[in-house]
Amino acid sequence: MATETKTEAKIENKTAETVKAAADTARKTAEKAQAASVNAFRDGMDRSLNAMGELTAASKRNLEAAVESATAATRGFEALNTEALAWGKKSWEDGVNTAQALASARSVQEVVELQTAWAKSASEAYMAELNRMTEIMTASVKDTFRPINERMTATVERFQAAR
Repeated sequence: MATETKTEAKIENKTAETVKAAADTARKTAEKAQAASVNAFRDGMDRSLNAMGELTAASKRNLEAAVESATAATRGFEALNTEALAWGKKSWEDGVNTAQALASARSVQEVVELQTAWAKSASEAYMAELNRMTEIMTASVKDTFRPINERMTATVERFQAAR
């Protein structure tokens, strides 16, 4: 009986050791799983925060481009308006001067010559003004769309890089 008791005690000790080892292994596995879960959560949060930061920065750059575009359009309209007013004033003054010269003409021949000279200079001035207005409008459109085109290009490049 004493041998049986010793054997039973050995078995109990071995079982207790096995249970303790299994419990330690389970605890270590649970700790590793928890640590991996925490690290995965942190990595996910870091990536999410980085993505949100990039999205915020891109939105800010887009807003800045829109403001820059609107400012360029406003400058273009102001330049066109200034040019149109200056041309209108000059055209009016030329017309008044021609009318005064026609009123003081001494012959029909002189009236025809003055009228012909005025018509020629008015046509040339109109064409020159039309060219200036076209140049201003072209430059204004380019300046207006430049910031938006730059943002679109940057966005396309970013999507292509992400592929």
